[in-house]
Parts: sequence; structure tokens; C-alpha cells
Amino acid sequence: MGTLLYGSAQEYEFDDRTLAHVKIAVVTKLRRHESFLLNWQVPAEQGGGRISLWISHEVPLAFLFAGSRPPALNERWMEALLHSSQRTGGIVVMREEEAEAGRIDE
Repeated sequence: MGTLLYGSAQEYEFDDRTLAHVKIAVVTKLRRHESFLLNWQVPAEQGGGRISLWISHEVPLAFLFAGSRPPALNERWMEALLHSSQRTGGIVVMREEEAEAGRIDE
């Protein structure tokens, strides 16, 4: 499991493959000097609910990966993440299967 470090004390776990794709989408937006929401659903086994983070240049952000090798990237998944960012709600973290199927839910 990888970890998204947000601000000075917030930590969120994602599998390395998902985190690698989220990282590319987030960095793409920040390189364009765009602030946005990053949203995902918390699995029921972790208590359920949803999380939304305001991502901007002002908030420290780090991506920590458990694995030593970067996973292969799926262009369609990255495109789906970036496409979701164009909506008012911001980037919606989705499973790879949802991106492949063209489903973008919030």
C-alpha cells in the first residue's frame, strides 16, 4: 500500500497502482497551476464515507510507494482521472475497471 501525505499530518492509503495514476493526474493539474478537489470513497471495511481534499500549490503533498518499481501506467485510466477533473467536483479517484468501462461517478 502506498500513502498520500497531505498537509503536515494527513495520511491516506491507496494501492501503489492507483496512487501512481492519481499522482500523474495531480501533478498534471498542478503543473498547469490549477487547484482542484481530489475525491474518493472510503471502503466500507475502513468505515465508509467519502473524502474530498482541496489540492493546491500551498498545501504540501507527497506520494509514498511501498513497492520499489513503478507500475505500468494505463493511459485510459489517467485520461479518465483528468477528464473527471474538468467537472466542478474535481478529480474522482476511480478503480481501473471503472475507467476502462467509461464510468465516471462521484
